[in-house]
Amino acid sequence: MSHIAVTIAAPAELKDILIAQLADTGYEGFEETADTLVAYIPENEFDEQVIQGIAGSHGLDYTKERIEQANWNAVWESNFQPVLVDRFCGIRAAFHEPLGAQVQHEIVITPKMSFGTGHHATTWSVIKLMEGTGFHGKKVFDFGTGTGILAILADRLGAAETDAIDNDEWAVENAVENVAGNQSRAVRVWQADRLDEVKSNAYDVVLANINRNILLANMSHMKRILKNHGLLILSGILQEDEHAIVQAAAAEGLHMERKADREHWLALSFTHG
Repeated sequence: MSHIAVTIAAPAELKDILIAQLADTGYEGFEETADTLVAYIPENEFDEQVIQGIAGSHGLDYTKERIEQANWNAVWESNFQPVLVDRFCGIRAAFHEPLGAQVQHEIVITPKMSFGTGHHATTWSVIKLMEGTGFHGKKVFDFGTGTGILAILADRLGAAETDAIDNDEWAVENAVENVAGNQSRAVRVWQADRLDEVKSNAYDVVLANINRNILLANMSHMKRILKNHGLLILSGILQEDEHAIVQAAAAEGLHMERKADREHWLALSFTHG
């Protein structure tokens, strides 16, 4: 599958807003430089009018480029540097030197246009909340797994089983490869975009790093698949959306426990029961 890379000349103060707006319209991977934001979307989902509207509403210019699947690794490798979530977790590519004693847990990722290399603040903040969460012996669900980072980390932290889904075929293929490459022992990945058929009261921990609209639309389903006293960790949330997310969670009987913030983005954890 080919993708379209849209490069927007954007000041730092607009990048978070642009990412949120673009994620809501199907863009699924982002790279930030000092002066630009690069957003990726499957070619068959690209709509010129959508990007014109979003960029135009902020008075910004953009360019677009078609990227074949085979070229993605070269594009990514030219930009990717290891990511450290304090001393807890490090994320690197296979071509980087091992992180060794710098971190407790090291994950090796090769993305195929999948969101979640650890660079974006949403992934970083979820991992930060996972640091203080007991996973040993737990059953975990990763909703919108992307590269599989969160599912792999849950496995490293001792989860008994981890199920992970994504709506994108490329992301699922990528997550399966990353799971195997990290020798994750108990992670299953499959393609799906809904939680309707997931068994109720099945999981001790549910992770969802997606975006505001999908989180709100699936709040009742996420609560339904949680066991009593289970933990829900959400991200993809701008600071100004915190109230809406907390309110929707409270309506389902979920109580906010902790939060982590980074670069105007939040991860929030909630308990059920």
